[in-house]
Amino acid sequence: MTGLTTLVLAGGESRRMGRDKAGITNDGLTQLERTVQLARSVSDEVFVSVRRVADADAQRRAFALIEDDTRASGPLAGILAALTLMPERDWLVLACDLPRLDAPTLSALQAAAIEDSDSPAIAIASEQDGALPEPLCAVWRAAMLPTILSQSDAGKFCPRKCLLIAEARKLAPVTTGALDNMNTPEDLARIVGGRR
Repeated sequence: MTGLTTLVLAGGESRRMGRDKAGITNDGLTQLERTVQLARSVSDEVFVSVRRVADADAQRRAFALIEDDTRASGPLAGILAALTLMPERDWLVLACDLPRLDAPTLSALQAAAIEDSDSPAIAIASEQDGALPEPLCAVWRAAMLPTILSQSDAGKFCPRKCLLIAEARKLAPVTTGALDNMNTPEDLARIVGGRR
């Protein structure tokens, strides 16, 4: 047992990309398949977060699904749903739009979660956002629930802000570019094309 359960966030509308990011193919796998495959190397179970299970397409239905919690919005709705559903778990939360995400990055999070049972969350520091914690490649624990609910009640749905308020532990980046995400066609060309 690894002690981690993974939530792959795949409920976004991909407006800026213009097509479903989860279905973009990279090295023969869709981004969703690739992320789930990586997650299985460090997790006992993997779930995919969706806005509504009833609306999930065949690609997402191939996996165990968790429906967003309507008390929150955006990625935080998926995180809140998972923590509420299984609060005894340590949740590895991963965005499905990280084409360079790698096993060493996930192993570092896994090792930190095993070693540090006191931190409410553990995140990799972003290389692009002033070393702020990257909330969508992080371990989230039930101790985050009061912060998430307080922020949600105030109409604030920023996962990073929740990590900052709770003083989540930050790890140094393991692999350069592993957390580069693709939000636009230009991001996709730059990241998958090998340029940072």
